[in-house]
Amino acid sequence: MSAVLGSAVLAAESEQIGDPVLNIAIFGAFVVVTLVIVFRASKNNSTAADYYAAGRSFTGPQNGTAIAGDYLSAASFLGICGAIAINGYDGFLYSIGFLVAWLVALLLVAELLRNTGRFTMADVLSFRLRQRPVRMAAALATLAVVFFYLLAQMAGAGGLVALLLGIEGVAGQGLVIAVVGALMILYVLVGGMKGTTWVQIIKAILLIAGAGIMTIWVLAKFGFDLSALLQGAVDTAGEGGEALIEPGKQYGASGMSKLNFLSLALALVLGTAGLPHVLMRFYTVPTAKEARRSVVWAIWLIGVFYLFTLVLGYGAGALVGPEAIKAAPGGVNSAAPMLAFELGGVVLLGIISAVAFATILAVVAGLTITAAASFAHDIYASVIKHGEVNPDGEVKVARITVVVIGILAIVGGIFANGQNVAFLVALAFAVAASANLPTIIYSLFWKRFNTTGALWSMYGGLISCIVLIAFSPVVSGKVDPATGASLSMIRDTSVDFHWFPLDNPGIVSIPLGFLLGIVGTLVSKERPDREKFAEMEVRSLTGAGAEKATVH
Repeated sequence: MSAVLGSAVLAAESEQIGDPVLNIAIFGAFVVVTLVIVFRASKNNSTAADYYAAGRSFTGPQNGTAIAGDYLSAASFLGICGAIAINGYDGFLYSIGFLVAWLVALLLVAELLRNTGRFTMADVLSFRLRQRPVRMAAALATLAVVFFYLLAQMAGAGGLVALLLGIEGVAGQGLVIAVVGALMILYVLVGGMKGTTWVQIIKAILLIAGAGIMTIWVLAKFGFDLSALLQGAVDTAGEGGEALIEPGKQYGASGMSKLNFLSLALALVLGTAGLPHVLMRFYTVPTAKEARRSVVWAIWLIGVFYLFTLVLGYGAGALVGPEAIKAAPGGVNSAAPMLAFELGGVVLLGIISAVAFATILAVVAGLTITAAASFAHDIYASVIKHGEVNPDGEVKVARITVVVIGILAIVGGIFANGQNVAFLVALAFAVAASANLPTIIYSLFWKRFNTTGALWSMYGGLISCIVLIAFSPVVSGKVDPATGASLSMIRDTSVDFHWFPLDNPGIVSIPLGFLLGIVGTLVSKERPDREKFAEMEVRSLTGAGAEKATVH
């Protein structure tokens, strides 16, 4: 979802938007307030359940709001608004796709995972399978998803925040990435899941309130007439503006572009149901009833927000104009900030900048706590120590992991600065859909499924996904026909080793992950533990024993 942030990284050197002093003041106020909340929340972090799952102390509405905060990344606000302003109907397909993806995640796996697991996704996958190999595979897939997702957020954060603060040069943007990373480490290190959850709740409220205010403001300028707003966008776009309200402007040019969209949509819709940092949020509520309440709140908040993006996107197209947006320092990412400036000047722009910063900070904190839990709980405690480790030792390892992951994310974000962030995000979603989701589905619903099938599915999905993206046009060989500039991760247009034609491998690697799970199960002589499956089925459907879930 953060793919659209990439262009801001390169454009930040040209000029800045708004008043950097005002933006820094608003950023500083947000950091101070959230740090106070995180330190207060950290006083109750005494056990592993406190650190990983916030002591399962959040209510449904609180957790639902935090889920919305975890799910709505900066690209949901900045990127989708820009996509709608530039591509109209085809841009709004992103909003529809992300909302449908959330429904798939909630209705298919979320509550069942919450009832069966304890802290991480691997708890569920290893419940009735051989623990050590499955935990290792699940943890590696989780770390791969989280790292590349985190890398994309960090690289996007560097470009976006540097742009808004008027920081020029690679060194300055690297400093921004380091500051964002350091804050992320501090939040997670001190606050654990409880502190991270409160940051996400605050961020969700700010993001939805900010988008709501701007939506009402835009509608007021057009007499609260949506048809007038759409017509304004068409008129401002000039010749060919009618394409903004018709399908096919971005994905209807050729059969390959349609196939590209289908592959990307498949990865996003199904990948969300396998994103570990989203699924982990369901371990923070005390009961299945509260998990269901979380679902209701999350759906309403996310759905309303994506309706706001429709108005904001077409509003930016009407009041700012597609050409002005594309020519701005941040490219399509500038649509929402430029609309804010058009509506309320530097003050509203400063507030929207702070909301974008809050969004990035909350998402990277959620990703980091997930990666720390996966390594400490699944690899260190369960595989290396064979489950013989006290909770204090496990939390200590989790905190060390937070620092290591944070440093790696900072270094990786600095190196990825100026690279194609779309590659990193596509990889994260494709890995989640290819490696995690098939095993989750089979573990929950297929009685015959065994360890061999799980390993074939996870490793096969992971490897095929990475290989296909490495040899896709996203990495090399994609050139802008108008300018001749490289659109690939490798900027040298003379380098071209791609043989896979699609930008996203989802349409190949996801079915392959499901197929390998079936084949691995059927060719294996391993006999499934039917009693364990029956126990897992009862627990997943009723929640009985979920609060006392143990590692098997």
